[in-house]
Amino acid sequence: MKKNKIQELLKEIPSVDSVIQHFKKKYIINFHFSLLKKIISNEIKLLKFEIINEKKSKNLKEVLFSRINEKVTNRLNNSLDSVINGTGIVLHTGLGRAPIDKNILNRVFENIYPYSNLEFNIEKNKRGERNDHLSYLLNSILGSDSSIIVNNNAAAVLLALNSLAEKKEVIISRGELVEIGGSFRIPDVINKANCKMVEVGTTNKTHLKDFENAINDQTGLIMIAHTSNYRVVGFTESVEVKDLINLGKKKKIPVFIDIGSGAFINYEKFGLPKEKLVKDYIKMGIDLISFSGDKLLGGIQSGFICGKKNSIKKLHDNPMYRALRCDKVTISLMENILRTYIDKDKISSDNLVFKLLTRDRKKLNAIGQNILNSLPKKTLKKYEISLVDSFVQAGSGSLPVKNIESKALRFKSEEFKASEISFKFRKSKFPTIGYIKNRKFFIDLKAIPENQVQNLIESIKYCLI
Repeated sequence: MKKNKIQELLKEIPSVDSVIQHFKKKYIINFHFSLLKKIISNEIKLLKFEIINEKKSKNLKEVLFSRINEKVTNRLNNSLDSVINGTGIVLHTGLGRAPIDKNILNRVFENIYPYSNLEFNIEKNKRGERNDHLSYLLNSILGSDSSIIVNNNAAAVLLALNSLAEKKEVIISRGELVEIGGSFRIPDVINKANCKMVEVGTTNKTHLKDFENAINDQTGLIMIAHTSNYRVVGFTESVEVKDLINLGKKKKIPVFIDIGSGAFINYEKFGLPKEKLVKDYIKMGIDLISFSGDKLLGGIQSGFICGKKNSIKKLHDNPMYRALRCDKVTISLMENILRTYIDKDKISSDNLVFKLLTRDRKKLNAIGQNILNSLPKKTLKKYEISLVDSFVQAGSGSLPVKNIESKALRFKSEEFKASEISFKFRKSKFPTIGYIKNRKFFIDLKAIPENQVQNLIESIKYCLI
């Protein structure tokens, strides 16, 4: 393309100001002017680049306006939006981990709108403590002396280490120096807490004497870290938690365990893999224990630390706590979640994590058959839609290693690749996230609440009919 022709084409592109005026009239009510200007400027720059590089030469104004309109339309919708979780993973980190029941969300709204007694003691008419809304519930359920909540379990670990062992040594087994999701490395957290890490034992074997030999006058803490879904099998040996607690008492060194998921009930009674209970460690006499609020507990992102009163006080008095403490939404939601734990083996139906995890194949099969019966026979045949047995994980390192039985819808097409079917579902009216296996697309039913089933049916019809 000749230089003169390129210059002529560039002149066809309207100015930034004229384009702004055109779109400003259309979107002025619910779109920020600065963002509109940025989108327009970027699209004009892109079009000019394409002209100079001879990639665009026709219908320039139409192309420009179409692109801007598409970008603005996308930005008008909320970026964070509801999806259908067809992965089968109930505690899916990418999809927000623990799902929250609508009944609880509605109660939270009523509890905090427009103001709340977050830090106000109504009875005494004076300043209150936000942690009190949860501590009495936690201590009653777990049998702990005291407890505290922060904004996630990583924060809980950081606060515990810094409060009890700042500028001191933290002894930990070499086999527990793990990295979990999001590059959360135990050695890095110990370092950031301004503690000195002392590794003992080997990757596969650690003995009680390894801990005993490492204790000196600079020791501030003995730490035990939950290894999530990482396991060393075969020729292995580790120290029992009770033995470390006894060693800590003998040497007057506090013992802290990060157990990750934080199970309050015995899931094995409901046909699921066994997970050590928080209260079991409390009974052993652990000084501090931390766990997540948005995993097996069933709540929103948060981290709990429970244990001895004097140890928890050190955490509360640490200036770092103010930076890590939770807001009224988190505290209200977690209070409502804790109230779903009625008895040691009884949880109310408002705890959606428990409800989804404990649904068996028989129940899921009935849901799946209902979906198949709601679809046209032509669609079932074209995409070879069938209901099959599947296995899933709880997610987020909870109930690790063992798979959980489930049911899934399987899609196979001669016309479309599995990746194309997946794209159709992700872009549907009700964005549906499934998975691809052996060149087939699957939507697992394990993590889909019953009140989303009709949305899933509509999503299938929208994408495939």
